[in-house]
Amino acid sequence: MYPKKINKKFGGKYIATESFTSNKVIASGKDPAKVYKDATKKGVQEPVINYIHKEGVICIY
Repeated sequence: MYPKKINKKFGGKYIATESFTSNKVIASGKDPAKVYKDATKKGVQEPVINYIHKEGVICIY
């Protein structure tokens, strides 16, 4: 789970981080392939891509 400020800022988008435990957003956008490409261009060899749901959305898995 990400901090509230990340959920608020990136809700409805994909984000790339350096690892599963990192909260530092390297790249973001609507297209996960482009987010991955942008993160690798910034030097992250294996970025972790996650979708951030919009605030207030309930997800059932």
